[in-house]
Amino acid sequence: MQDKLNYFRKAMLSLKISEFEVPPMQDLLIIGKKAPIGPEAVKRMAQAISPEQFTIVKLEHAKIEAVLIRNSLLQMLDERLLMQIILEEADRLISDNMVLRSELKISVSVQREVELQ
Repeated sequence: MQDKLNYFRKAMLSLKISEFEVPPMQDLLIIGKKAPIGPEAVKRMAQAISPEQFTIVKLEHAKIEAVLIRNSLLQMLDERLLMQIILEEADRLISDNMVLRSELKISVSVQREVELQ
């Protein structure tokens, strides 16, 4: 008597699709002190791809030389506060020869109370 074996092959796919954005560097680039591309080259690249959309913020940090950040984000939050948060999080991930790219979404919540007449 021959045993019948059931044999299955399965593949599980997970696909995340989003709209392509220019430039492909998203909202900010965190540039290490010994990264293969420096802040000025990154600034020129951003300017060529998306003129007047980004600003380079040079920093005094052990591992990070500069952050290229989307101007609209700097209009929404104070630059010092934004850089403090970015540095706190990036410091755990970056080495001085890396360039990290990041997506940063800011959501503002407002609640007001008004008197009714």
